[in-house]
Amino acid sequence: MIEVVCAIILKDDKILITQRSEKMKLPLKWEFPGGKINKGESEEEAIIREIKEELSIKIIPLKKISYNIHDYGSFKIRLTAYLCDYIAGEIELLEHKDFRLVAFEDLNEYDIADADIPFIENLKTLI
Repeated sequence: MIEVVCAIILKDDKILITQRSEKMKLPLKWEFPGGKINKGESEEEAIIREIKEELSIKIIPLKKISYNIHDYGSFKIRLTAYLCDYIAGEIELLEHKDFRLVAFEDLNEYDIADADIPFIENLKTLI
């Protein structure tokens, strides 16, 4: 099982989502950005590193929201989500195709990756 973290980043009362590139697994799906946890790395360290590597921005993890296990068939992940605050930097797409800052009520208009969908329900009580 692949251990993965994702950041639910709040900026200007909106949520940052990214669109996977055509070359990635789950091409063109929208997701909360993040990535794999390296050996010896904490979840918080991984999410800070991944967001810097993928988007060139600085964040601070505020709170672990929850986790879920999702089986995509060809691979299985344990995805842990953190509510994060956007601190500094201009968003630069280094791996993804696109990004959006979306109001919570508009998230359902996007083709969100299956493993990320349960976190949308959790957000109702947090924002």
